[in-house]
Amino acid sequence: MQTRLNNMNMAYSDEGQGRPLLLVHGFPLSRQLWAPQLRGLAGSARVIAPDLRGHGESEALSGPYSMDLLADDCAALLDHLGVTAPALVCGLSMGGYVAFAFYRKYGARAAGLIFAATKAGADSPEGKAGREKNAALAQEKGAAAIAQAMLPKMLAPQSYAARPEVVAQARAMMEGTSVAGVVGALLGMRDRPDSTPTLAHINKPTLVLHGADDQLIPSKEGEAIAAGIKGATLKLIPGAGHLLNLEQPQAFNAAVNGFLQSL
Repeated sequence: MQTRLNNMNMAYSDEGQGRPLLLVHGFPLSRQLWAPQLRGLAGSARVIAPDLRGHGESEALSGPYSMDLLADDCAALLDHLGVTAPALVCGLSMGGYVAFAFYRKYGARAAGLIFAATKAGADSPEGKAGREKNAALAQEKGAAAIAQAMLPKMLAPQSYAARPEVVAQARAMMEGTSVAGVVGALLGMRDRPDSTPTLAHINKPTLVLHGADDQLIPSKEGEAIAAGIKGATLKLIPGAGHLLNLEQPQAFNAAVNGFLQSL
């Protein structure tokens, strides 16, 4: 499905009924990341998954894409869909950075938070330089060069070696991201604020999910988020890397469904 909001065309999926569950994908991916959740959770929630600007089938505008801007797009989509009840907001990796921004700007619209394969801290100087290097690489050689560099680290080693269908899914999403989307997101992540001070102020039910074999964002980052939010629940998923919801969809869906039922 498509709609026009915030001066761009946004693509999204909207499946099921019940409590709104907003799924925000990571970089440089698309809402296709959430295919196992759109199938597996639509029986217990209204699952809403946008393509962030410049990703998937959404329009690519010039960046940078700040995390606040992406959170604004998500809020505008909820408005378009007539969602007035507070939503459970789930963000993976960059989507987690968007979830932090969404909470700061639209806290009353969040029934709870799920942080998956993400971290609270801002980029280090080395991390910022890496974002700029990758932005230049994308502009010179396209999204496929970013996919080639990132893909081996996106999955647990055993998934990368033995799950060719998952590797192919991830590659297709990454190579399908527009150059403007890659660059806009990289610069937005480079400039994002440190969300560590936000942790102590979060007063919503929170679930933290992390792949035990995440090579991009170590599981200690998920542990730090859970430790910083009062009452947060942490679940490490064995046999999963950065794309834990694709690698271990049954475990991921069971954790989310249990969290939904607890709200």
